[in-house]
Order: sequence, then structure tokens, then C-alpha cells
Amino acid sequence: MYDVTVIGPSVIDILAAPFDPEALAKGKRDVDQIRMSFGGDALNESVVLSRMGKKVQLISKIGADEAGRSIRKHLEKEKVSTKHVIVEQGLNTSVNIALVDADGGRKFLTDPHSSQRKLGLEDVLPMLDETAPIVSFASIFISPCFSIEKTEQVFSRIKAAGKTLVSDVTRPKNGETFDDLKFLFPYMDFFVPNDEEIFLLTGEKDPYKNVQMLVDAGVKTAVVKIGKDGCLIGTRDGILHVPAVAGVRCVDTTGAGDSFAAGLIAGLAEGRSIMDCARLGCAAASCSIEQVGATDGVRSLEQVMERYARL
Repeated sequence: MYDVTVIGPSVIDILAAPFDPEALAKGKRDVDQIRMSFGGDALNESVVLSRMGKKVQLISKIGADEAGRSIRKHLEKEKVSTKHVIVEQGLNTSVNIALVDADGGRKFLTDPHSSQRKLGLEDVLPMLDETAPIVSFASIFISPCFSIEKTEQVFSRIKAAGKTLVSDVTRPKNGETFDDLKFLFPYMDFFVPNDEEIFLLTGEKDPYKNVQMLVDAGVKTAVVKIGKDGCLIGTRDGILHVPAVAGVRCVDTTGAGDSFAAGLIAGLAEGRSIMDCARLGCAAASCSIEQVGATDGVRSLEQVMERYARL
């Protein structure tokens, strides 16, 4: 029924742009825009995949509140299946404040007690028998309910069912290291961290060395996102560089990594080569960064393919 299953958080982002911390310290509080957007790694991936023509199932958790109802309506409008989106009474749906600077960089204010930190093993395991051929675990470390050991239980079930596993990561919350994740890597068909996230795990600044470390640790295909320079792809056959789309003005990097992952996964669903998949990822990310908001810049498959043709 579905092309892709995405597991992870769905949130509302309150975006303020451009944000200047020095001006705020001096008492200035005006910005060009403050508005609501939808976000969360899994929601972002799901929406972009759907706009690229894929049938998407989302496994997530929200609260039974106005923010949660808004997220469900948004997902339904975007034709993302909400059948497996858990609605929990008494839980606050995550509402994050995203402060976007003049160069498109962002900092987030989050509530650690809200829904994005509450998705757990007991929520996900019962749903794994109904997943699509490609499963994306959108964010290792995003929820403290998912220890590395519990994450392994999910990964092993996904792989035992013969599914393709794609995984992303966010910053480690409790000092986790590369060695802590070593027994997860062999489950991963594709691992798509950015250069900062992998540096925080390895302590190594050279992205080429980090890609090689991931392949040596058992990741079948390591794809490290390197911002304006595109991405690196590592397999047993070597490391390749895929450039970013040129001539793109960056307004907001929020959701760019999620859009990249969605583009890459869309290519996998079509049976494309890994180079083509990475180019689709770069194309989707280039659309994302041109607008404020995690997914507002990615409008259609045709738009992404026009960018893809420029690579």
C-alpha cells in the first residue's frame, strides 16, 4: 500500500527570522517575520516524499490538543497516512521556537517533556508488521525513550522483515559516541547524518574519514551531508562526491537535511542508482533552503526534477 514508512517526530515550529542575538541583547526585538510552520524530522520527510509523488505512512506521536489537531489536518492535506499517528491524552504536542539568523542558520528552543521526546518502543513495535518496503527511522537520539538497545530492537525487526532501512541522526543527548552505535551500523542500508552530527560522534572533522569509518563499521551506504558542498557517498567500492545545486540563495536551513533524505528515499523507491538518489536529495534540499520553513520551499516533483537536471 505504501512506498515508504517514516518513524519519528511531528511538531509545530514557530519561526522568527532573521534573528540577531546581539540586537536582542541590546533590547531590539523586531524581526521581519514570525509565523507558524510544521516540522519535525519525520513529518518533514513524509511531506516532501508525498509532494514527490510517493505514498507515505507516518509513525509518530502527538497530543490530543490544538497543536496535535493542526498537525493531523496538515498531514491529511498533504496525503500522508495518519493511521499510525498516536494521539495521547494529557500529552503536550511539541511546539518548537526556531530562531533563524541572516545566513539561514537556526537555533531551536524545545520542551523536553513534549511529544517529540515521548515516542517509544512500545509505540512503534506493534506497527512494524505493516511497514512499507523502505523504512526511514528519521532521528536517532531525538527521543530519550529510545535507548540504543531499544533502537536495535526496531532495526532488527525491520531487517528481519526484509525491508530497506534508512536512518538519520540528531545531536547526541547524553554524550553518546561512535563506539556506542557500532552494533546499530550493520543494520543500516543507508545512514544520512550531516557533517556536524557525525563529527560529534567521532571527534573527526574530515568528512571523508568519517564516511570511511561508517563503511568500515558496517553501514552499507554512508551518505554524509556537507551543506553547500553537497554530500559524500561511501560504500565498499569507495567514496564519491555529489555537489550541491549551484546558484541557490539560502534563506533558512531548517528542514534541509530532511528534504535531502526525502529526495534520496524517493530515488530509492524508484530503483535509481545511489548517485541519482543523492542528486535528488541535493535537488530537494536546494528547494528547501530558499524559503523560511522546513518544507515550504519544496512544492512538487516537477520543481525538484528541474533542480536535479542542473546537477
